Amino acid sequence: MRIVPSIDLDGGRSRIVFWPGAATGVGVPTDQPARVARHFVDRGATLIHLVDFDGARAGAPQNLEAIGAVAGLVATPLQVAGGMESPEAIKIAFATGATRVVVGAALLDEPELLAACAVAAGDWLAVGLDPRPDRLADFPWKRASRPTIDDLLQQLSAAGIQRIVLSHGGNASEASAFAQLAQRYPSMELSVAGGVTDLDGVRRLRDAGVSSLILGEALLSGAIDFEEAQALAAQTQ
Repeated sequence: MRIVPSIDLDGGRSRIVFWPGAATGVGVPTDQPARVARHFVDRGATLIHLVDFDGARAGAPQNLEAIGAVAGLVATPLQVAGGMESPEAIKIAFATGATRVVVGAALLDEPELLAACAVAAGDWLAVGLDPRPDRLADFPWKRASRPTIDDLLQQLSAAGIQRIVLSHGGNASEASAFAQLAQRYPSMELSVAGGVTDLDGVRRLRDAGVSSLILGEALLSGAIDFEEAQALAAQTQ
């Protein structure tokens, strides 16, 4: 399983100030996304996940300068989420330095737009979903009946989309549910973002067969050590 550091972009800066030496009182705090990204790339990160908070609110990319700064400082693939709601937005993100994008669940109700986004992104399109039953039930779907997570994954598979980012998972029941999804959809690349606050959560998702674990606040706050998480994720059951 791969550990993917995540940086929330808000007004061109990291929403969380990162101080890698906080425990010992050394080093310099920073809210510069490019510096945060370089810290993790220098320690072996092979993908950086960037969340454009302003873009998510506006429905179009907003933190392009910050994304470009990260791309200019690290030679590591960048996955961008937030505001990726059209082929035009995806093309702009790619031109700025993104190499992967994550679109939202709302596009599942607009198959033609989703297909156009898939053409723009090629194999590097992922769809973000919150698989928790209550969240699926509360989502404002435009279809006649509320879909299950299996309905949605089957729809994406039929559309040729194999990369999924599942939000919130770290406890035992969530990890068990993800393990069942990984078994039912072995060709899909299932990533999990959010909900993991300690190494036990990392271990559970590794054992569940998740492809990647995206960690943001847990890494930047120091709750989880990146190199320890990497070592644990690389172990076999």
